[in-house]
Amino acid sequence: MAFDLGNLLQQYLGGANTANPGNAADDFDRVAQNAPREAVAQGVTGALRSDQTPPFPQMVSQLFGQSNPDQRAGMLNQLLATLGPGLLSSVAGGALGNLFGGKTPSQVTPEQASQVSPEQVREIAEKAEQENPGIVDRMGDFYAQNPTLVKAIGGAALAIALGHIAQNMRR
Repeated sequence: MAFDLGNLLQQYLGGANTANPGNAADDFDRVAQNAPREAVAQGVTGALRSDQTPPFPQMVSQLFGQSNPDQRAGMLNQLLATLGPGLLSSVAGGALGNLFGGKTPSQVTPEQASQVSPEQVREIAEKAEQENPGIVDRMGDFYAQNPTLVKAIGGAALAIALGHIAQNMRR
C-alpha cells in the first residue's frame, strides 16, 4: 500500500490534530521524507511564528540544546549572518565577542559552537529577530534540511507545522 501524503496532512488542516499531538513526530518524519522541502520549510517557519508555540528565541534555544555539534554550528551561522560584529559583542554579556575575537566569524566551527550555551543562543536569536525578522524564514529553511532535529520542538509544535504544510500544499 502506497503512502498517502495528502490523506495524512488532511488530519492536520485547520489545526484539527493539535489537541492530540501524539502521532505528530512520526507523521512529521513521513511528511519530511515525502513532501517538497519548500513546503516543509514553510510549515516549520509557521510553527516558529505561531502564537501557539513558545517564542522563536526559546524554540531556537531548545533546538540548539538538542543538536549535534555540526547542527549547532549551522544554526549559529544562520543566526550570526544577520548580526554585525558590533551587535555580536553586545549579546550574551560579550562572551561571544570574546569567543570570536570581537568580530563575526565567516563560519562558526563545531568546536566554537560547542562553547556556546543554549541560553546564549536564545539571546542571539532574540537579537537576530529584532534586527531582521526574516531570520525566522532562514531558520525554518535550515530546520527543513535537518528534519530529525525539528522533532525536538515537541508534538504540539509539530502538529502546527504539519497544519501549515497541509495548507501550503493545498494551494
